[in-house]
Amino acid sequence: MGERLKETAKRPRADALRNRERLLEAAKAVFSAGGPNTSLEAVARHAGVGIGTLYRHFPTREALFEAVYRYEVEHLVGLAEQLRTDAAPVDALRRWMRAVVEFVATKKGMSAALALAAKAPPDLFAYSFDSLTWAVGALLRRAVEAGEVRADISPEDLLRTLFGICYTHDQPDWQDKVLRLAEVFVDGLCRPSSGNP
Repeated sequence: MGERLKETAKRPRADALRNRERLLEAAKAVFSAGGPNTSLEAVARHAGVGIGTLYRHFPTREALFEAVYRYEVEHLVGLAEQLRTDAAPVDALRRWMRAVVEFVATKKGMSAALALAAKAPPDLFAYSFDSLTWAVGALLRRAVEAGEVRADISPEDLLRTLFGICYTHDQPDWQDKVLRLAEVFVDGLCRPSSGNP
């Protein structure tokens, strides 16, 4: 009985988990729109919680940035798994790449702070690249096996191309331009249908 009480005490309460999730979603939205200097009060307000609740979950700005970053990477990995069963191969690739552009928007808003965060683990960016490479690799393999895209591009090449397109655009409306270029890129990967010349 004592052991069961200890286990229950260690598990976060459901409302605490909900608050953490709301804070991460709010931080993603606020950082994407306002950049790294956006106040933590704005994040708490957006999440509908008090600033004390934010600090209980994330004692520093850097801790919040890192948590949002990891949360977004995990979301993209989960999305790739879902799209493998819910969407046609090329459509799955397109939808996942759109989600990556949204991730980069969040990352751009936090990049300066992440770079300066002394407590951020040095493997944070390696972790994200490895996870995203695995995720897009599964989608790419599926499209290749279906005969819908060419087989001579690696998951790493696809990711580097997409990130390169994102980071060479810094105008206010950069996301729309990048999404259009990502569409062109996917079209270039597609094999012509048998009826085409």
